Amino acid sequence: MHLPAPIDAPAVLAWYDRHARDLPWRVAPADRARGIRPDPYRVWLSEVMLQQTTVAAVKNYFLRFTSLWPDVFDLAAAPLDSVLKEWAGLGYYARARNLHACAQAVVREHGGVFPQTSAGLQTLPGVGAYTSAAIAAICFDERVAVLDGNLDRVLARYYALPVPVREAKEELRAALQASVPSRAGDFAQAMMDLGATICAPRMAACMLCPIQPGCLATKEGDPTRYPLKPAKAERPVRKGHAYVMLDADGDVYLQSRPEKGLLGGMSEVPGSDWASVLPDVAYPTEADWRHRGQVVHVFTHFRLELEVWSATVIPDGLDGGWWAERRALKGEALPTLFRKVLAEAGLD
Repeated sequence: MHLPAPIDAPAVLAWYDRHARDLPWRVAPADRARGIRPDPYRVWLSEVMLQQTTVAAVKNYFLRFTSLWPDVFDLAAAPLDSVLKEWAGLGYYARARNLHACAQAVVREHGGVFPQTSAGLQTLPGVGAYTSAAIAAICFDERVAVLDGNLDRVLARYYALPVPVREAKEELRAALQASVPSRAGDFAQAMMDLGATICAPRMAACMLCPIQPGCLATKEGDPTRYPLKPAKAERPVRKGHAYVMLDADGDVYLQSRPEKGLLGGMSEVPGSDWASVLPDVAYPTEADWRHRGQVVHVFTHFRLELEVWSATVIPDGLDGGWWAERRALKGEALPTLFRKVLAEAGLD
């Protein structure tokens, strides 16, 4: 598939110079013009946090992380459990483990200095094609296409893409690459801002858009019909049980999930396997168990339905976990799923 003319980069940059978003990890275009360079640590941290997450959700996490660990040396030296606890709520917890491993690799193998090319950055743990391109462009002005979900939408509308984005990803990347100017970092961030503010998922403010004159979807009259949606596969359902155990003082029994796999290394209450058919109830210990309700949680690839049970138990014969005071639960590395479970059991 051949796509027509590249993006009008000078128009995009002129718009960005006036309307750039104020973000805690960003160097404003005027400051960048004065020679102030973005901090690769802060850009990297923000990009990892922003994967599958909104700017609004990330800001407070970013500010807390950079307050606790102001540079890559501090993050590398932090206990993994502390990083996981601070990450709780952002989801996709493999990112937090990769974040910690990457910080240690930057310190151990590069003396605390991030590589300056997209190719070099991809040698770091957890840094893929998108993140490496974003850091290389934003921090070092490498002329590389930075193509994320927002830009997929902008380009699909600009070219009135006749197929779903995933069927033309390389064509879009090539078209964007041909548009990248010498101010590669500002251009990448400008295009991100366009997708976040002007060319949004359910709204297109075409009269405010700097690339509107060349946008084929605008000429058609209905830009929001793009990008075309692929056929949607039905999300499977898995079912299971979660067992909330309390001792006589009201402390809650927690354990760690395996390091590998979904929610790896995070805290949980004991439970059954998750299966397509609800497993039989198998309480961890003898007690007066009560059914407290059901929690539904949607992961990327499946919907989970957990039956929640709770009981006050005698804390004998339980191995591998620990008892957490109820008032200390906020400080545990509990993912959203298990916070929902505790809330359903009356421990919110």
